[in-house]
Amino acid sequence: MGNVVTFEEILSKTRAMMPDVVERLKTLIRYPSVAFPGYPPGPVSAMADATAALLKEYGLGAVRLIDIPGGYPAVYGEIQAPAGAPTVMVYAHYDVQPAQREDGWETDPWTPVEKGGRLYGRGAADDKSGIVIAAASIRVFEGNPPVGVKVLIEGEEETTSHLDAFVAAHPDLFQCDVFIVADNGNIAVRNPALTTTLRGEVSCIVEVRTLKSPVHSGMFGGAAPDALVALIRMLATLHDAKGDVAVQGLRSGSPPAMEYPAEIYRESAGLLSGVDLVGTGPLGARLWSKPSITVIGIDAPSISAAANILIPRAAAKVSMRIAPDADPRREVHLLMDHLRAVAPWNVRVEVTEVSASFGFICPAGGPGYAAARHALETAFGGPVMEKGTGGSIPLTSVLRTAVPHAGFILWGAEDSSCSRIHGTNESVDIGDLERIIVAQSLFFSLLGNGRQET
Repeated sequence: MGNVVTFEEILSKTRAMMPDVVERLKTLIRYPSVAFPGYPPGPVSAMADATAALLKEYGLGAVRLIDIPGGYPAVYGEIQAPAGAPTVMVYAHYDVQPAQREDGWETDPWTPVEKGGRLYGRGAADDKSGIVIAAASIRVFEGNPPVGVKVLIEGEEETTSHLDAFVAAHPDLFQCDVFIVADNGNIAVRNPALTTTLRGEVSCIVEVRTLKSPVHSGMFGGAAPDALVALIRMLATLHDAKGDVAVQGLRSGSPPAMEYPAEIYRESAGLLSGVDLVGTGPLGARLWSKPSITVIGIDAPSISAAANILIPRAAAKVSMRIAPDADPRREVHLLMDHLRAVAPWNVRVEVTEVSASFGFICPAGGPGYAAARHALETAFGGPVMEKGTGGSIPLTSVLRTAVPHAGFILWGAEDSSCSRIHGTNESVDIGDLERIIVAQSLFFSLLGNGRQET
């Protein structure tokens, strides 16, 4: 058995270590670990080393960097299970989204700032908080938890991941009884939630060509088609007048039982006063179980470089979130076929698939789910919600294929109301960070002492 078994002991130990946990998280935030192509690799590699050092210092055994072919290394460590005890694998990621002060940050994104009970900085919530949660929940037991613990910290979750292929090629390394994905969170602070579904994601690039080269808009405008105008007309067909996705045949999942509070959504999204929400049906369904489409990039002349010409070529990258149980290859081809079909004036169109990732539905009643729910309720002192998440974690479906008998717990220190992951002024609530460390530690204790059902 591990060194700690009661909730009171876990709470006391966690509170005592929290000042150091927060300082360690501040240190991790200072690494601009953006793994996107074109960004310097040095900070990403340094972040991997810092992650491994922290986990080792906090009691994780046999910590090492695993070379991931084609990508950045994953950090891996393991504590063997006591005789007869289950094993839990905890997942998080150390890479982050790009950030710069000019985007609208109130402070430098790579300089952690503690204010109003929250810690600000890129990665504070997504997902460097997951690293310190993993480390602290091991340190609570002084490196001797009552369950086996494996920790996997990825370096490419925010960009094109090469970890999927590694998992498929080395399934034995990932064998466990329960996966904890510490890259989620709650709707609001102090309102605990377990995530039960994740939407998938597909994307494509659509390119339109109309002319051999730019020509004078005065001499030729009015008869020769402009590629950017054609592209805009095509993109406008992706939604109907109410804002619902208009691509025919896409799958919609079952509406979630929990509704997303509209006032929290409007505030956390930063919706301007008077701007309407788009789409129809329950808000939770629009965010968690129905498809949504976003144009995330356009190749076109900038305003500063504008000239009086007809544009011969324009392109856009289109991203679509898909229902948790949808087939991504089917959905992306429906999207691509739609774009080809709506092209006006016989313009030249090329549509290229970029990505196609599955969503995820947590196995109902999987190993340890009831214990996790009890641990979360105890740590937060309130009832636990079950919610979906509109974002995607493609690795979850890969792990489920590799270890089909394992249960899944999706939680974390992020909160939809204030964390602003991927956005400006990202932050984590320090109180919720403490509570989720307590919950994860208590889960280890319950599971290791045979309380998978509560």
